[in-house]
Amino acid sequence: MTTQLIKAHIRMTTAVRRALHPEPAANRDAERGDVPGWVLITIMTAAIVAALWGFAVTNLPKMFEDAINSVKS
Repeated sequence: MTTQLIKAHIRMTTAVRRALHPEPAANRDAERGDVPGWVLITIMTAAIVAALWGFAVTNLPKMFEDAINSVKS
């Protein structure tokens, strides 16, 4: 799952970058980008997802049950 999130993040940031800063086709192949920067962004994104997942696993089931119970009564 983490690999899929990383790939999706890279595709999204690449699309946003190209939309904001269009380059001629010849320059796209010449410049590959800052690899350490991409690695840092990917690791930070994975850490944020892991932190949110930890919160969601413990709290969302209870929040869902509370919501359902409030509708039933």
